[in-house]
Amino acid sequence: MRDDRQRLDKWIWFARFARTRTAAQELIEAGHVRIGGRRETSAAHGLRCGDVLTIAAPHATMVVRVIGLGVRRGDAASVSELYEPVGPG
Repeated sequence: MRDDRQRLDKWIWFARFARTRTAAQELIEAGHVRIGGRRETSAAHGLRCGDVLTIAAPHATMVVRVIGLGVRRGDAASVSELYEPVGPG
């Protein structure tokens, strides 16, 4: 995979929308993730900076813009480097 893209499941796990990478894959495969308004069911989809995701996680539904690709899963404070909320709030 190119350096300007990252697997969708890996990014969701790095951004702490799922506790495990397997949970991230299940979230995607169940159709709970949209990229630019289109449902994505492939965990291997290449995510880029600037993509807008709608994630219907069990705890909340969020719309976020990807601003960075993860290198590792850090603490909750480090996710601010990966995305920014879109819309009110």
